[in-house]
Amino acid sequence: MASKPRKIGLITTTSLVVGNMIGAGIFLLPASLASYGSISILGWLFTSAGALILAKIFSNFSKIIVNKSGGPYTYSKAGFGDFIGFLVAWGYWISCWVSNAGIALAIIGALSYFFPELNTNPILKVSLGLGMIWFFTWVNSKGIKESGRIQVITTVLKLLPLALIILLGAFFFSLDNFPDFNLTGESNFATFPVVAALTLYAFLGIESATIPAENVENPKKIVPKATMLGTIIVTLVYILGTVVLFGILPVEVLKDSPAPFAEAGKIIGGEYAGYFVAAGAAISGIGALNGWILIVSQLPMAAAKDNMFPKMFKKENKKGVPYIGLIIGSVLSSIILLMNVSDGLVDQFTFVVNLTVLACLVPYLFVSASYIIVLIEKKLHINNFLKTFVLGSLGFAYSLWAIYGSEADTVFYGFLLLLLGIPFYVMMKWNQRKS
Repeated sequence: MASKPRKIGLITTTSLVVGNMIGAGIFLLPASLASYGSISILGWLFTSAGALILAKIFSNFSKIIVNKSGGPYTYSKAGFGDFIGFLVAWGYWISCWVSNAGIALAIIGALSYFFPELNTNPILKVSLGLGMIWFFTWVNSKGIKESGRIQVITTVLKLLPLALIILLGAFFFSLDNFPDFNLTGESNFATFPVVAALTLYAFLGIESATIPAENVENPKKIVPKATMLGTIIVTLVYILGTVVLFGILPVEVLKDSPAPFAEAGKIIGGEYAGYFVAAGAAISGIGALNGWILIVSQLPMAAAKDNMFPKMFKKENKKGVPYIGLIIGSVLSSIILLMNVSDGLVDQFTFVVNLTVLACLVPYLFVSASYIIVLIEKKLHINNFLKTFVLGSLGFAYSLWAIYGSEADTVFYGFLLLLLGIPFYVMMKWNQRKS
């Protein structure tokens, strides 16, 4: 019989939000963004505003639907019913295990600063990535409290090198290094939504506190507080870190660097500072991988409890961990990692980023719309109907805009993955009727 899992508090829950957001994105995204130019800074500002809006929606929702895990799935289902709830769970679940492959690639990019062979030896690269995925699958099988301890430690350690770059990097900043506004040859109007969609990857995780809500102490108070606090911290780190980095490294170096923050650290403090920042980047990715592997099992468990996912996803071990979902998620992450073995590290990361963003934007879209519906149906808006409508509409519009900014092939593959969920939904409903 499964034991009741111990619950996590504000520090651990906030660390889950910060740790899941500051992972692969901030340490490798500048390399992907450099080829677009300094228009990327506007992308960060726009995305930050959108992320804060979405964080507020999730924060408010967690006060309405209390002590129920599932986050995006639970909130979408509350407004739109079973079918949309299932598609959101399906899409978000996909985004989680695809993202874990991207995080593993980012960790390898950071470690390549110490071991350059990781950049050129695909067998070694993939073997290390698979090893990390399965190590943290084992860690998470020990329980949410144990996973939470690792999350707190790695979150503190990942913020240290970023603070070093932001504070000391200002003294090495040069406008001569700053890239031109738009390097793509396309119009600003066409380039801006692409950059906005790409930067959104670094904000995936704003909803992390809402997904294991049943395992959080006093969730009505802690979940919304952790959601907003974590998002604000991350927003400041992202914008300041990218601006400083653009002023330290020339664009021709930045766009091809698998570890741009480590390169900046080397300029600031020499070889040892570079090692310190590279180690911090690796630790950052490790913390994010640990947190997202936790999430990849929690969401399908919430859906399985509502008979929206197969029953096996709610099976728990003696530590109260949904171990079947944990294993299946890691198997799928491993497959994604193996699919991109022949590409360059930055190219692999960019593809995974785009696919993950799209798979997650659809849930954000429906959660924003559901927020308006639920508050109106429950008459919780009272005299703040306009405020409720504006907040939900802004979240919906932002998500729609970011989908528009995704590349055509990413949109195709992303929506194909979502459509593949429909036969599974039909099968689940058929089994419900038979039983």
